[in-house]
Amino acid sequence: MKFSELGLNDALLKAIKRSGFEETTPIQAETIPLALQGKDVIGQAQTGTGKTAAFGLPILQNLDKKSKTIQAVIIEPTRELAIQTQEELFRLGRDEKARVQVVYGGADIGRQIKSLKNHVPEILVGTPGRLLDHLKRKTIDLTNVNTVVLDEADEMLDMGFIQDIESILNYAKNRKQVLLFSATMPKPILKIGEKFMHDPEIVKIKAKELTADLIDQYFVRAKEAEKFDIMCRLIDVQIPDLAVVFGRTKRRVDELTRGLQARGYNAAGIHGDLSQARRMSVLKRFKEGKLDILVATDVAARGLDISGVTHVYNYDIPQDPDSYVHRIGRTGRAGKNGMSVTFVTPNEIGYMRTIEQLTKKKMSPLRPPTDDQALRGQLKQAKSQIEDILKDDLSKYEDEANELLENYSALDLVAAFLKNLSKDASDVKVKITPEKPLPYKGNGRRGGRGRGGHGHGHGNRRGNYNNHRRRNRGHDRDGIRGKRNRGERRGSSSHDFVIKNKKD
Repeated sequence: MKFSELGLNDALLKAIKRSGFEETTPIQAETIPLALQGKDVIGQAQTGTGKTAAFGLPILQNLDKKSKTIQAVIIEPTRELAIQTQEELFRLGRDEKARVQVVYGGADIGRQIKSLKNHVPEILVGTPGRLLDHLKRKTIDLTNVNTVVLDEADEMLDMGFIQDIESILNYAKNRKQVLLFSATMPKPILKIGEKFMHDPEIVKIKAKELTADLIDQYFVRAKEAEKFDIMCRLIDVQIPDLAVVFGRTKRRVDELTRGLQARGYNAAGIHGDLSQARRMSVLKRFKEGKLDILVATDVAARGLDISGVTHVYNYDIPQDPDSYVHRIGRTGRAGKNGMSVTFVTPNEIGYMRTIEQLTKKKMSPLRPPTDDQALRGQLKQAKSQIEDILKDDLSKYEDEANELLENYSALDLVAAFLKNLSKDASDVKVKITPEKPLPYKGNGRRGGRGRGGHGHGHGNRRGNYNNHRRRNRGHDRDGIRGKRNRGERRGSSSHDFVIKNKKD
């Protein structure tokens, strides 16, 4: 379906065309007409399917330009996603001069208060914690809000924000519409719909779209101490254009990043303990293609609109199977094929089976490349670099080149150049600190079965994870909630959850 068929005004159609879009995604085609009619909508769609435009375009069209009040509030789980949503809505509403502001933790609240006072936005985007801070300070007023959007609702559930969301909805008592979007629909999310929505229309993307058929999914069985070297060899052989590596903890992200950099890979990492400026700088470089590999925790990368990712490497299998859907959703976008590789230790096979039940797709076993295969991959990349260099004007280097040729053979010089450009992994030893493994679950054949023993469906897979997730609820949450309990999450590994520095 074309955007021109949806009944959007000319200014919005102009902005859509300027962005290079003509046809809608499935979630947009089904959601926009319902939202324009003012109906409540529950939309199940994976990250990267165009949800921002799905809720943003109807909001922009229905704005009352004469009202100098907040008319829509959009709740996002992370700072990065809140910023991206604000930027996209600003672009789409530029011709109508729509006022869109974002508020999030980690930024100067005084500056936010001043901006809100001087230029009351028509659309306010924010993270739950910071929105509640402003509401309690009475620096924002949601009395005239017509539409509330809950984006990435399952992620906000995982981060412990459900009570905050309910509090925000209670402040917006006169709301006429609630739009809820989530990649998965666990029971607590559906309960929000029952409590705060009126006869919501349910828009559900087909299962084949949720399970990302365009993504080739593989697993590698490996011991903890083997994973880093195997991943490096895979990167050398597969030569990804853009890759995301997921680690379970912040310490893991830091060590993987340092290890990849030490071996000559163009990599950088993001997690919640980095400054906002640092995180945004890394993401900007990655989006612009100036970084080849982004290393991230789940929360730091979840919801990020990153196009062009060809490979996802799950260095650690996720604790929550829903997170797997979000992780692999970084690739295989816009009709392009992608690849995911998940490293699985022997006692984690049961978790892998649970993930396969969720995605309804088996992961294929992948044999790790040999050192010789990795070297051939490195040399292939080096030859490609040399070919690019040869396209440049090299005349100013001819004198030195001739001098070298007098002392060495052309073969030796080319071999030396290739050695310099390629990464010989054996030259740099990298040790990654072992993380405490996930609790053993089953023998791999029957892994993923809940207490009822049926082993299929969403209800059963929750039972396998809930106890472990409760024990780890606070120790690697990169959103605003984590900022409130900094003293309680100093430990960076999954087995280092102790309360320290209580005075912080």
